[in-house]
Amino acid sequence: MPRLTHQEGRDGDNRLSKKLYVGNLPFSATEADLRELFETHGSVESINVITDRETGRPRGFAFVEMSDAADASKAMQALDGRDHGGRNLKVNEANERPARGGGGGGGRGGY
Repeated sequence: MPRLTHQEGRDGDNRLSKKLYVGNLPFSATEADLRELFETHGSVESINVITDRETGRPRGFAFVEMSDAADASKAMQALDGRDHGGRNLKVNEANERPARGGGGGGGRGGY
């Protein structure tokens, strides 16, 4: 079976979703802000604003998943480097997170 590229979907069409990394966000940016910004370029499936585990405050980046790869590409071209809240956005294709190794190997405290 041939491998699928980001540009072709399961049946050779252009419907494979595309996940974008959005960096250098102002800390005041919300999911609603990003949805409004990206929906002008196509249908948005999901938005995940990354927050600090301990404080709950935004960390300045997010992931936006769009329904159509062509729309994601248009959004990337239109929004990368654009000023948003006084900061120049960095928008590019999100890389898949590499699989992490198993849990830590616990100590061998034998004394």
